[in-house]
Amino acid sequence: MTHPINRRAFLAGLAAAPLAARAWPRTAPARTLKKAVMYGMIGEGETVLDRFNILKECGFAGVEMDSPTKIPMDEIAEAQEKTGITVHGLVDSEHWRMHLNSPDAAVRAKGVAALETAVRDAKRLGSTSILLVPCVVNERQPYDDAYRLSMDEIRKVLPLAREFGVVIAIENVWNNFLLSPLEAARYVDDFDDPHVAFHFDIGNVINFGYPDQWIRILGKRTVKLHIKDFSRKKRDNEGLWKGFDVELGEGDASWPRVMAALDEVGYSTAPEGRWATAEVRGGDRARLRQVSEQMDRIFAM
Repeated sequence: MTHPINRRAFLAGLAAAPLAARAWPRTAPARTLKKAVMYGMIGEGETVLDRFNILKECGFAGVEMDSPTKIPMDEIAEAQEKTGITVHGLVDSEHWRMHLNSPDAAVRAKGVAALETAVRDAKRLGSTSILLVPCVVNERQPYDDAYRLSMDEIRKVLPLAREFGVVIAIENVWNNFLLSPLEAARYVDDFDDPHVAFHFDIGNVINFGYPDQWIRILGKRTVKLHIKDFSRKKRDNEGLWKGFDVELGEGDASWPRVMAALDEVGYSTAPEGRWATAEVRGGDRARLRQVSEQMDRIFAM
């Protein structure tokens, strides 16, 4: 025999359910971000091996380096093997000079050659991405041409990137291009190739946007992160570039919102661990330890 439901007890149960949910919150996945720095931030050490050992002492697991470079690849590879520090990504060292949207075809060809060198160096070192500034918009290099030409030139390198399993990662910088996250997402999508993705720089968008919004909109397109802050107050009071003259956590990045967005898109909790590379003022061991500790505090927010 079934018993009639007591309406008052039923409603009381409904009211209690949200309270119970709040009392027993879902355990969030652990964050798995891996800390790295830009190679130029290491202010001590005579050799690559010396500098990688310093990084390890200071709590970092990886580094980003330039390519093409005068540093022998064998020296870098040996330092990786001896220290366990990973050169997880390379930065195209010619993209600010050899614009892939230059009106001069010879300049574009040199830009393509530099990018191909970076991809080959990445294969040699086991790096997974090449940071690329794809073009520069100015009076002589119009926006629409920049979009078309840069895509055409990058496509010339994609067969090599596919062969070596290296991602060409587009970075947001102050080059008057990809000025919104919607357009940045579209640019990546227009390649329709998993070997083109986004290298998101948190500090670079604060001057005109909100990092957490970019992270959410870019979603799975983001394969690497640059970690830096920016102060709008210092920008307004001292000049545009002074906005970067601020410690991590003391600018307008809104790190709790940034971390929540990284959690939402799965970047910060990926089982394999994703890279977060500081691009701030470097220095000696003491300074690098300070940056490492700042990153730890941010990642715990």
